[in-house]
Amino acid sequence: MPHVIGEVMETVRSADGTPIAYDQAGHGPALIVVDGALSTRSGGTKPQLAGLLAARFTVLTYDRRGRGDSGDTQPYAVERELEDIEALLDRVGRSGYLYGHSSGGCLALDAALRLGPKVGKLAIYEAPYNDDPGHQPVWTEYLQQLAAALADNRRGDAVALFMRLVGMPAEQVDAMRQAPFWPSMEAIAPTLAYDHAGVMGPDQSVPVQRAAQVDVPALVMYGTASPVFMAETATTLSKAIPHAELRALDGQDHSVDPAMLAPVLTAFLSA
Repeated sequence: MPHVIGEVMETVRSADGTPIAYDQAGHGPALIVVDGALSTRSGGTKPQLAGLLAARFTVLTYDRRGRGDSGDTQPYAVERELEDIEALLDRVGRSGYLYGHSSGGCLALDAALRLGPKVGKLAIYEAPYNDDPGHQPVWTEYLQQLAAALADNRRGDAVALFMRLVGMPAEQVDAMRQAPFWPSMEAIAPTLAYDHAGVMGPDQSVPVQRAAQVDVPALVMYGTASPVFMAETATTLSKAIPHAELRALDGQDHSVDPAMLAPVLTAFLSA
């Protein structure tokens, strides 16, 4: 039976004093789940994944700064997000494992470099780096348009830009803007800049040189139903990281099914 996560939110203070909200479940080695863009600790399938992993690990799902119940001290810097992860690890024993999804995988990779022995293993699912030269102009234009929308406080337009970037048809985006959940996405729209202009930066290519410095066991995953570049990126990352293994999850796309993901993560982290 999956562990049922309690409703009591906990907080930890990061190095700059920012409160970081998190939920904790299970017993065993610590595992920090690092979200991608526009995600919160209680959103989507996160509770289900945490519940499945809690049988073997102390699972921490948290609101990255600027989201949900966490604070958002300015100015933003990627280094502050790495300190947030460090504060969570310190809270549960000073070392543990990291699992990052999407751009959260990019942040988890940086955390494995920054935090050294505090990170025992690293797992990444579909970090959205893209080495295709033809995509670079698209990324550059997106960052420019995102910055302009956020500067004008057009948060809905910022979210819509991201949705179109990842391939959602314009008419579907327009329909989503009328949905009850849209205001909650607008509320955390500024964090798109944290993920993309910050964590991923102006160059979306795979950071091979940084990846080569990761010295902990790593699991790099992708779904066979995802766009082709996700498999290519995962392959490049797995070759660059010295102690990495590559794993394809059959039939999965970017919204990976926790029931498929949890056993793979458990086997890797428990080995």
